[in-house]
Order: sequence, then structure tokens, then C-alpha cells
Amino acid sequence: MTKFARSALLIAILSLALASASAQTLTGTVTNGTTDKPAVGDEVLLIDFSSGMSVAGTTKADSNGKFSFPLTGAPGPHLIRAVHQGVTYHQMAPPGVNTADVNVYDVSTKVTGLSVTADVIRFQADSGTMQGVRLFVVNNTSSPAKTQMNDHNFEFYLPAGSKVEQLQARAPNGQPISADAVPQAEKNRYAVNFPLRPGETQFQVEFTLPYSGEIKIDPKPLYPAEHLVIVLPKTMQFTAANPPSYESMHDPTQGDSAVEVAREAKPGQRLGFTLRGQGVITESPGETASSAAQQGEQQAQSQPQSAGRDNRPGGGLGVPIDAPDALQKYRWPILFGFAVLLAIGGWVVTKRQPAAPVALVSATQSAATSLAKPFTAGRNVANSVPSHPASSTPAAKSSMLLEALKEELFQLEVERKQGKITPAEYEKARAALDQTLDRALKRQQG
Repeated sequence: MTKFARSALLIAILSLALASASAQTLTGTVTNGTTDKPAVGDEVLLIDFSSGMSVAGTTKADSNGKFSFPLTGAPGPHLIRAVHQGVTYHQMAPPGVNTADVNVYDVSTKVTGLSVTADVIRFQADSGTMQGVRLFVVNNTSSPAKTQMNDHNFEFYLPAGSKVEQLQARAPNGQPISADAVPQAEKNRYAVNFPLRPGETQFQVEFTLPYSGEIKIDPKPLYPAEHLVIVLPKTMQFTAANPPSYESMHDPTQGDSAVEVAREAKPGQRLGFTLRGQGVITESPGETASSAAQQGEQQAQSQPQSAGRDNRPGGGLGVPIDAPDALQKYRWPILFGFAVLLAIGGWVVTKRQPAAPVALVSATQSAATSLAKPFTAGRNVANSVPSHPASSTPAAKSSMLLEALKEELFQLEVERKQGKITPAEYEKARAALDQTLDRALKRQQG
């Protein structure tokens, strides 16, 4: 073979390789999880993160629920969005992944199988202002699985005089996004117009209210809740209107926060309480979580001793066989509640420094969001709190960073379209995120 022929062959091979790389295809299937059949005709969108959450392609699921998108350019993260009966469902497609399947569900204005796993309310008071964070963990176990959606899909009360500072909603396996707390006809009652998809949905509302050193609070739960958890600084006093309703988890030797828990809370139940004094929680979320876990372990270790009590007359009351550890049920929602410590800390800073730059506020919120993730995952491993989680590996950190960047890009585009940020702020934030995304992709590929 002549030198010219060899060169021509090499060029042809390289051209074919480049053409193959640039003509990759992302395929997948949209399945209706309610009927377990293909979601024929559902709209499917390809979202490209490398170009600012822009829509890179639109198609419809075929008769088998399948779809495909050609991928061009350098490999990057994509998001598949399927729209079914007006509700969106998402599936991430990281670089190098060419298949992404999406499950969607039929929509109903009312579904059975909704329950509130945890209702966590945190308080702290400083300089005549009380700051609060209320977190709801809602579980949709409907069968067959359906998504609930209506004009006032999830409702809640806030204390009288509250000002809503921020509300975030988190879909199952999704990232927190901003949502609106819509005032209802009844005073102090709000609604969130956010779909309750099958699985676990979370709502977190941050609020402030005037405080003169004493205040009466009525949580007014609108749904049955497995755990209603009240968290406050130890320098404040908690007095329940109906003391037997709450169980104290206050440990004077650990941390600077106290916890009160009401189990199996029901709508209309007397769960009001009075808060007195002032205080802020200064310990880090990790320290608070460690204290709570240690307290739980100490109670668990002491249980076998009490189980051995003599059940005969005069021997004391023995522990029932198979009685669960009460703290074990509380531990994960309490740990999750502690994850918003930095959000409250951010409020104190921004309240005292009204002119703080937008970037500082965004950084505080991002830090609080990233802290919340490991506590959510901890629900499935409540029996242990590892000091070195698996997510500490470089690959896992890179994946977590990509997830966080995805959410930041999405939120930035939403705020731009809603006119909540100026063009200059948008360009500055976008440039920083693009640069970080580029570094993260190179690190993951390298």
C-alpha cells in the first residue's frame, strides 16, 4: 500500500470515528406507572445543561413509549423531561449515558395513600425577631400509583403574624426548587400548588415573625403526621398546652438545642405550646446530628437493662416484648430538621446586613441545600451515622457537584424568566456556573 493510500485510509478511519462520536443517540422509554403501559403520545424534551438548560430537542413517545434524540457536540449532562397530563417528570442522563427511561403517572385531584411522615418546626429568636423553618415530608403510597394535583394541593398553617421568606419544594429523587405559598381565605393558612408524585415529596417554608420574649404557637396540623418535631435552643423554654402530647428529648449535657416530639399527631389535636426567652442554635449541623444520634444510642443501650426488670408485683413494669425503640422512629426526621441550621444562620446574617450581595445569599442557600441531602439519605440507615460516608470518594463528589450545578442552572433560568434577577446578575451567575460545570465535567471524565 502506497504512502498516499495509507494516509487516505487513516483520514477515512478518523472521519468515521468523529462522525460516530458526533452522531450519538440518547434513547429511552416513557412508561405509565399507573397502568404499567407505554405512555403513548406523551411529550418528551431534551434539556441540555451545557447550554444553560436550553431545550435541545422535542419529540413524542411512540406507540411503544419509546423516544430518541440525536446528540451532537462534546458529551455533557442532559435531562429528559416527560410531560403527562400536565405534570412533568425528569430523568438525569450523565455524560456517556445513552439511555434514560422515565416513569410517569396519571393525575387525580385526590388520591388515597397520602401521609405526612414528619412535620419538623425549628425556632430561634434574636433581637425582637423569631425565625422559623417548617419542613413537611409527605409520602404518596397510592395504589395504583397516581399523582395528586389541584389548586391547593398541600396546605399548612403558620403562626399569626408570620412573613414567608422562602418556600422550597422537592419532588421524589429531585432537587429543591422555589415554590409559592399561596394565602388562603382562612387567615394564616397557605397552600402549595405543587404535584404530589408517588414517593416522598418535601416542602420547606422559612418564615419570620415579631417576638417580644413570649409567644403562643399552634401548629394546627391539617394531615395525620407520624412525627411532629419541635426544635428550639436550650436557652428558650417550651411549655405544652397539653403536656402528655409531647415527649422531651432534651439532654442538658449535649448540644445547644432541645427537641420535643409528638407521635401520631392528628388534625384537630391539641398540640399548641408557648415559647419563652431568646436564643440561637450555634452548633454546626454535624455536631447537632451527632448529639442526637449519640443520645439515641444511649437510650437504645439502656433498653435491655430495663427489659430485664421483674414483672412480678413489686418488681416494676417490664418493657413489652418487641417494643420498638421510640427514639429510633424520631431520629431521621430530627436529623433532617437539623440540616436547615445554616439557612437560619443565613437569615441572621442577612437581617443584620440588609445590603449583602446576592452571591452571598445564594451561597448560603446552596450550602443549606447540600447539607440537607445526606440527612435525607440517612433515613434509610438510621441505625448508624458513619463518620466517613461513601459520598466522600472523588467520583461521588463529582456526581453530587453535577447534581447541584444542574439545580442551580435550572433555578437560575427560572428566576431569569420570572424577572427576579437583573440581566447583569444573570450573566455573572451564569458565567460562574458554566466555568464550574466545565471543570466538573473535565474532572469526571479524567
